[in-house]
Amino acid sequence: MPGDIKDLYRQVSLAWYFALSDTYARYKHSVLGPFWLVLSTLIGIGGIAFIWGTLMAADSETFVPSLGIGLVLWQMISGSVSGAAKLFVFQATVIKNIKTPSWRLSLQLLFQQIINFAHNLVLVILLYAIFPHTLSPLILLAIPGFVLVLLNLYWVVQLLGFLGARYRDFDPLVTAVMPLLFFMSPVLFRGHELGSRAFLMKLNPMSYWINIIREPMLGSVPHFSDYLVSIAMVIVGSALAMWVTRAKSHRLAYWV
Repeated sequence: MPGDIKDLYRQVSLAWYFALSDTYARYKHSVLGPFWLVLSTLIGIGGIAFIWGTLMAADSETFVPSLGIGLVLWQMISGSVSGAAKLFVFQATVIKNIKTPSWRLSLQLLFQQIINFAHNLVLVILLYAIFPHTLSPLILLAIPGFVLVLLNLYWVVQLLGFLGARYRDFDPLVTAVMPLLFFMSPVLFRGHELGSRAFLMKLNPMSYWINIIREPMLGSVPHFSDYLVSIAMVIVGSALAMWVTRAKSHRLAYWV
């Protein structure tokens, strides 16, 4: 057991190290570095807030904070899901030449998205400075929600990684579906604004993940059902991802 714990710590440390290295390498010789992520997100928030807010005649006091936080969360979620289907294919050299567990590569991708999310938190702080009425003690409820989302994203990345390695058409399929899921996710709106059509949003599992983080950050308590569904997805999804990993890990090097 002590040796297993030591190896677990080593693999997690490696995942974090390579996630940081990939972030540094991506923005090498850039003046702003990773803060280009922040700038691109800021431009997206400003553009959507202006166009969508004008079209819908939305109140900026409530719409802009909801949009900003929702977009930051969506980028973390979509980045994890979109990168998952091609994860093991991109890491083919590592898988073929180095004995490394597949779950470490999935954790590396998740760490990259957490780093990106941490940079975008600058915008969340800016939103709180401009719209201080949205900040309340309920923001502490976002912490368990964030943990639940990370647990869900982890099994999603692991499962989609195997599917994308086995079936190469899976990556373009995920790419094609993600824009639809964006408009079905509560990024441009909040669930209560849909009225009787809110059930359409509930068909998208990502809507639950956004709600359990964003609602506390906007001073509201998420529905208890959002937590129940998210916990159920963690249990069922983790079991499925674990079964696939144990059953197909020995085939992964041949697939990629």
